[in-house]
Amino acid sequence: MSEENKERKLRWYVIQAFSGFEKRVAQTILEHIKIEGLEEYFGEILVPTEEVVEMRAGQKRKSERKFFPGYVLVEMEMNDKSWHLVNNTPRVMGFVGGTSDRPAPISKKEADRILNRLQENINAPKPAKMYEPGEVVRVTDGPFADFSGVVEEVDYEKSRLKVSVLIFGRSTPVELEFGQVEQDR
Repeated sequence: MSEENKERKLRWYVIQAFSGFEKRVAQTILEHIKIEGLEEYFGEILVPTEEVVEMRAGQKRKSERKFFPGYVLVEMEMNDKSWHLVNNTPRVMGFVGGTSDRPAPISKKEADRILNRLQENINAPKPAKMYEPGEVVRVTDGPFADFSGVVEEVDYEKSRLKVSVLIFGRSTPVELEFGQVEQDR
């Protein structure tokens, strides 16, 4: 079989895993592929995540957030051997889409959308929290702690906000870091 024909048969499937065990499931599938010698039926196995930046105790911290908690993407050729390998992996609840014995792959367009989102995120990590002008926030740190204010401007590059806080009956603009405010509920 030529390399080109093999590539055409690989499609992206979504499997549901126990939440919190997505990376372990992906690792176990990779190990089972090697043990069973089924590398020819599999391509990439992904747990789609994005890097987020948040402020904690005045420090910028990077962490990962899953796009689709509880799901793993598997690029594979669907046949009895590959289906059994994935379906019998511990902490896998089954395939998403199609029927339990004939899973349906996601479309090429959908797979490309997810892969492009992963690629975009490598270049520009997102903040863990998103703020919008006009949103009411509560100040949690600094001299204005426990005051509420309205977001005037957001600077994601510097992780800072300009918040209009009511002090002695007057609206006063205050510049704060993301870590000094929380969304008012």
